Amino acid sequence: MALFLFTRAILAGEPIQVFNHGRMVRDFTYIDDIANGVVRVLDRPATVDAGFDAAAPDPARSNAPYRVFNIGNNDPVPLMDFIDAIESSLGRTAIKEFLPLQDGDVPATSADVSELEAWTDFRPRTPVRDGVGRFVQWYREYYKI
Repeated sequence: MALFLFTRAILAGEPIQVFNHGRMVRDFTYIDDIANGVVRVLDRPATVDAGFDAAAPDPARSNAPYRVFNIGNNDPVPLMDFIDAIESSLGRTAIKEFLPLQDGDVPATSADVSELEAWTDFRPRTPVRDGVGRFVQWYREYYKI
């Protein structure tokens, strides 16, 4: 979402909103890694979790035959580095509107992909700069910019 919005705004010469004055950390994940993670779990039907203990239940576990996975890059990146990657790929500098932290937002997020890796032997591996570069190339081709 941010990548699309930022790219569009930068190319249009419009400002981008940078919350928490840029002091954010996010776990940006390239779409091909998300798709690959989903495909990997499709061929692995879930079974009852042998680690579930009804006497001491863990909200992340269940005796129901299902699994819930985080599919994230597992490599948090400072927001300003993410913006720099977009600017570098576009060859343009963003007009940044620095704003305070939004109500309900958190300064840092990161995906724990250990369950996904244990279940499928897969973890996303596309570096943010590579993913941003591929996106910008697609964006320019698709919108003929």
